[in-house]
Formats: sequence, C-alpha cells, structure tokens
Amino acid sequence: MSEKAVADTPEQAEYRAYCKEWLANNKPGSYPKVTQSATVPGQKSQELQDYQAAWQKKCYEGGLVGCDFPKEYGGGGRTDCQRVANQELALALSPAFPNDTALRMGAFTLLEHGSEYIKKRFIPKMLSCEEMWCQGFSEPNAGSDVANQETFAEKQGDNWVINGQKVWTSNGEWADWMILITRTDRSHKHKGLTYFVNPIKENLGKTVEVRPLIKITGDAGFNEVFFKDMVIPDKYRLDEVGTGWSVAMTTLKYERDAGGMVSPGVGGRAIASAAAIPLSEMLAKSPLVNLAKNSHRNGKKASDDSAIRDRIIKCLIRQTAFSQTLRRGAVKGLVDNPSRIPLQIKLVASENGQNTSALGLEIAGAASTLCTAEKETMYMGSTWASAYIASFGGTIAEGTSEIQRNQIGERALGLPKSK
Repeated sequence: MSEKAVADTPEQAEYRAYCKEWLANNKPGSYPKVTQSATVPGQKSQELQDYQAAWQKKCYEGGLVGCDFPKEYGGGGRTDCQRVANQELALALSPAFPNDTALRMGAFTLLEHGSEYIKKRFIPKMLSCEEMWCQGFSEPNAGSDVANQETFAEKQGDNWVINGQKVWTSNGEWADWMILITRTDRSHKHKGLTYFVNPIKENLGKTVEVRPLIKITGDAGFNEVFFKDMVIPDKYRLDEVGTGWSVAMTTLKYERDAGGMVSPGVGGRAIASAAAIPLSEMLAKSPLVNLAKNSHRNGKKASDDSAIRDRIIKCLIRQTAFSQTLRRGAVKGLVDNPSRIPLQIKLVASENGQNTSALGLEIAGAASTLCTAEKETMYMGSTWASAYIASFGGTIAEGTSEIQRNQIGERALGLPKSK
C-alpha cells in the first residue's frame, strides 16, 4: 500500500493545514532542567509535570486535543480529525501530554456511559489537563482477571462507602480523579461490579493513601492506592449499579485503541501518528542505525558487521510492516473485524519494542551498563538498557501478550475459547 493510500477528506485537509500553521507559531517552552523529584527516587518532578500540563492545555485551547469530541462537552465537533492532529504533533516532535488516562480511556468512557452532569463537568477538564486522572482497575489479587475485584463499595443513603486497594496505578501521585471499578455485590462475579469517578486528591491523607512503587528501571511511575471508608456521592456513578463490567470493557476497548474514536496522543504513544512518517525519514532517523554507526567493537563500527546490519534491517522491515498495518486499519472495507487491527497493534507494538531494545542492548554492549542518571558517564547505549527493562511492562500492560493472542483468536478469528 502506498503512503498516500489514505487520503485526507476536505475537512481533514483544511484541518491539517491549520495544525501545521498553529504548531509553527506555537512552540513549547524550554524543557525544564529539573526532571526528577527531590523527595521520591525516580518520580517525575513538579516542574516537568507543570511543563507537560501547560503544553497539553495550550494544545487543547488551540484545538489540537479533543477535536472530535462534541462541542457541548468541550470538544471541537470535528469528524475523524484527531488522527491528523496526532500526526502533525508527532512530526513536530511535540512533548508528551501527561493526562494519558483521561485522554486515552477516561473521556471516552464518560462520553459513552456518563450522565449529562458527568460529561459536562469532567470531559472539558480532562482534555485541557486542568484535572489529572488515574485508573483504578488492577488489584493485588486481580491482575489480568479484571472481574476479580475485591475493593467494595457499599451503598449508604445517597452515598457510597469504599474500602479496598488498587495497585500499578500510573499517575496516582498526580491525579485529582480516578476511574474506579468496584464490587457492589459479592454474589455474582461480573454482574456484581459498579463503576465510579472518584475524587482521590481531595481525600488524600483522610480516606485515601497513595504510595509510590519503584520499578526495576528505578522509576516511580506506579503507585498503590488504599481506600478506607471513603465516601462519594451516587452522582459519581457511571451507568447502572451492577453494570460495571460493561463500562470497564469500554475503558479497555479504548485502552487497546479499539474504540470508535482516536485518542489524543504524542510522545511515547503516538501509535496512529506513525502512518504519517515517510519511510525514508523513518530510516534516516532510526535509533538503531545511529547506535550501530557510533558503537565500536574490535576496532570497527558495529554497522560494519553484516550480521548486525541484517538484524537491524529485519527490525526496520517489521516497523515498516507495522506502519502499513496502521494505514490498512484506517481504510474502511479493508478490515474484516473492527477489533482485529487494534488488538494486533498492541501485541505487535509491545513485542517489537522489546525485540528492538534487546538488539540495541546487544549492539551497545558493555556501554549499556552506564547509568543515565550519572551525567559524567552518560552514553547513548545506556538508554537501551532502560528501554529493554521497561519493555516487559509493555507486554503485560493492557492485557498480557498471551491474553492478547487469546482475544485475537476468539474475538477476531472466531476460534473456540481456551480452557
């Protein structure tokens, strides 16, 4: 398929020109010098959080975030234009947006299942990053089995009292709100779940506790969150009592990029943006190629090793094929099942990332052991070690690769369920 196989509609073409002009005239400010917290090892600094939040708000006010959402809920009212904004943001090397949970999952879940009050109250501030969000799904005894929830919400008058624990909570240390799935009936596994939006920040130090978890990479990107007799009003409930499983499936659908709308995304996860980058530019900017040209072994460049070159080319072939799959998924009528391409994207992207970082680690050799935190010893090879260690989280998050393959087999190919 050629790179121009997916042509812009007239609306998209007009919007693309607008995005290019806006990005040319609106540059993000200087990247903050302080990127790590002085109090929590590996945690993002307040300066970096503020920098990213300000950039997301500026992009929202410029119409590049949430452009496909209805105007009555703070969006731009456009049709399938977010992918255009994502592409232009990626090509402009835009900084990452920090409110990933809200942009990728939360806003869409609220749009489909929230009351009018919830949609008008929360979605605009999700898009603008005026309020940060996190996700309360995983529990110590409920990993891949999302329905195995133990955090309990008990109805008391017009309120709910919540007790329990969530884990692996990204952005929990910054979040004002949490999308939360709880158990409200212990007699039924799936029909005993109810979904809420939960004001955790205003209850910190009272009925909510957030504890950082240090990953093997040294980063504190995850948290544990504990609830003890936390009270929230019933108006924060999404959909009916007992329908939390179906609401959660909407969240997971968008988390796996299988929803009907494209989420705003730049930085680490601009998946839809890759389709806009020409192959020649992809090859010229390949980090693997750059690493091989600047790594030496036995007095020669690693790029002179024919075996290394062959392995790099195979990685780039897979990356190009992945980009072609993205383009194919954007063409109506070429995909037999709407969930197949998104499910494949998550599986292939996470495993490609792991394989690529493993090759980078091998090319860098002993230099990969240098720590990026020590500036006097910092070397480009050291980033591959961090990428490789972090890649295992990618093959676990949003459903492990094993579960992802099961879903492709059962939902897309119609194969019988595994036992």
